[in-house]
Amino acid sequence: MRLFVWFAAAALCAQGQHRLHALGVTTKGWVTGAALLPSGLFVKRAGGEWVNEGYRHPLLTGLAWLPEQPGTLYLAAGDGVIRVDAQGRWRVLTDETVTELQDISAGAGGLLAFGHTAGFRVSEDGGATWREILEGLPRRYGKAVRLDRTKRGRIVAGTENGFYVSENLGGKWRLAGAAGFQAMRVEQSPHEAALWLAVTQKGGVFRSTDGGRTFEATPRDPAAGRNLYDIAFDPADARRIAVCGWGVGVLVSEDGGLTWEARNRGLPRPDVWSVAFDPDKPGRLYASVHEEALYVSEDAGKTWRVDGLPGSIVLKMAFVPAGGAR
Repeated sequence: MRLFVWFAAAALCAQGQHRLHALGVTTKGWVTGAALLPSGLFVKRAGGEWVNEGYRHPLLTGLAWLPEQPGTLYLAAGDGVIRVDAQGRWRVLTDETVTELQDISAGAGGLLAFGHTAGFRVSEDGGATWREILEGLPRRYGKAVRLDRTKRGRIVAGTENGFYVSENLGGKWRLAGAAGFQAMRVEQSPHEAALWLAVTQKGGVFRSTDGGRTFEATPRDPAAGRNLYDIAFDPADARRIAVCGWGVGVLVSEDGGLTWEARNRGLPRPDVWSVAFDPDKPGRLYASVHEEALYVSEDAGKTWRVDGLPGSIVLKMAFVPAGGAR
């Protein structure tokens, strides 16, 4: 079954069948008490237009999908985990004890994990049931979480005191790095399973080459002292990575995260919430600029142009295999 899923995903990639999804809220020009402007889940259609799908939602922070079921999305939202199926039906999978989700991750076999303001939870049945995984974590603010795609049971979690790793689905945790810094995002390379990157508030970029077990600060980091929000590995180039943040805009590495170059020519301001590489178009990179618009580059960030979603704050973007009807 897993081999079938892998070959199906590879076929989708080869055919260029991915859809860009964005989670955001239109805030520019909005005033308290007014109706919510287009917000929530946005999907970029084949013709290039952006569509606000489902109901308008004021806070979506992360999205994931099970490898065997890419047509169903799992959204991290202000009111819990939301499942959106291929027919566009929305359902909240958590109860009132869970609010203000910060991130969500998915793995094979129905495995899901999320972080929220009071900790982390995991599901082994596609979100039907959840359990807390807090034992051994000195800080419970769950800002970032990723499941290792190659080793079931390994989780890397980002807290207000750095990054922690568990080898048994949260049964036991230990500090992996960036102690003393607020974690913001952590990602695993799609090319090398052992390479992970993490970003923080004020601490800059941290890099792991041992599967997320330990993270070390990158030398000559131009983002040290700044707030970084997102990470994107280029599916077409194993050495190219982008990060983004406040005051630094978009930084791109061409050597696997060892050195970084600012690439903001054409962006109206250096305040960027999210970045994403197009897996079907080598060199195409998207960036969401605070309350300006979504921008796109065809040369890995060297030049930019407006793509859509004016006046928005897009907190997360992802290219999803087009395996469903949405």
